[in-house]
Amino acid sequence: MKAEDNGENVDNINQTIESNWDEVVDGFDDMNLNPTLLRGIYAYGFERPSAIQQRAIIPVIKEHDVIAQAQSGTGKTATFSISILQRIDPEIKATQAIILAPTRELALQTHKVVVALGDYMEITSLACVGGTNIRDDMNTLRSGVQIVVATPGRLLDMIKRGAIKSEHAKILCLDEADEMLSQGFKDQIYEVFQVLPGDLQVLLFSATMPSDVLELTSKFMRDPIRILVKKDELTLEGIKQFYIAVEKEEWKLDTLCDIYDTISVSQSVIFCNAKRKVDWLTQMMEQREFTVSAIHGDMDQKQRTAIMSSFKSGATRVLITTDLLARGIDVQQVSLVINFDLPVSKENYIHRIGRGGRFGRKGVAINFVSDKDVATLRELEKFYNTQIDEMPMNVADFI
Repeated sequence: MKAEDNGENVDNINQTIESNWDEVVDGFDDMNLNPTLLRGIYAYGFERPSAIQQRAIIPVIKEHDVIAQAQSGTGKTATFSISILQRIDPEIKATQAIILAPTRELALQTHKVVVALGDYMEITSLACVGGTNIRDDMNTLRSGVQIVVATPGRLLDMIKRGAIKSEHAKILCLDEADEMLSQGFKDQIYEVFQVLPGDLQVLLFSATMPSDVLELTSKFMRDPIRILVKKDELTLEGIKQFYIAVEKEEWKLDTLCDIYDTISVSQSVIFCNAKRKVDWLTQMMEQREFTVSAIHGDMDQKQRTAIMSSFKSGATRVLITTDLLARGIDVQQVSLVINFDLPVSKENYIHRIGRGGRFGRKGVAINFVSDKDVATLRELEKFYNTQIDEMPMNVADFI
């Protein structure tokens, strides 16, 4: 359900829909938040709200349906987490808010943010994802969990098993909403709406909001507040984007190894389009004595969690992955993203390069462009209204 599937008419993703909310609140202290929540916000390390937090927290607290679009790394997770924590009634020991994410990794990470921000509040939450013990989750849920962060399949499973009672549910938040409403998840999301109360407050958050997805929202949102940034503001300011012309696909490996031989990088992520390519590239780089790790959807949850922990702690410095990791995974030290393959979906480009430079940190994205990729690169430049220059010799200065 991506923009490119519908031809050129949706190339401008904000053609018909504009923001309809202009209230901006400069400080967390001015948002009339619960003092224990405020304490958690400051303890988490936030000093002042980011642009999306200044705009979107208040309409959510005021119980509006909200569609919020802001670029990767600007604090969307904390925006809906803070708003939802403010809306929970601590006296009601039942599920009041459900946050849905497209991958287990993103759900687990979001849950950590909810727990950290709500650290001083008497509020319970659970990450409800595949790969964990179903019986344990059911027992925890029955004891009364107020916020559930889940993937769609596991959420439906828990509702059908009677472990999640939905009569007190008042908020449903879709994180990475464009992904959640695309073909892969659409049926599950419709099913979720069928089994939850009809008067739910619905929140959609994403870095990209193609118009076909926005059209869908009319089916399940009531008069939503729209907080949208223009697509040409979506390119990530702190990130220098370059390309390297590699005529033939088979020359990419040597080019990649040359980069790592000449540049010292704290941590980097390399994106490939296929799981088999990830496995192949990992093997090739290991043969050349580079220390790399890899992660993709065919690995079991335990393996994926271990690899992510090792990467986040800095034990491994190069992570090779598919678009599984393109969305929402925040590793503080990632300063370089390499697109070994250009993404199939234009929307995913911004999610990928947004792994570096989060919250205004600097980063570099290097795109490998073979002869057959030149048109795709031009499309990306046009889509994001940006310029991707050839990589200079002094690229190390930018990292």
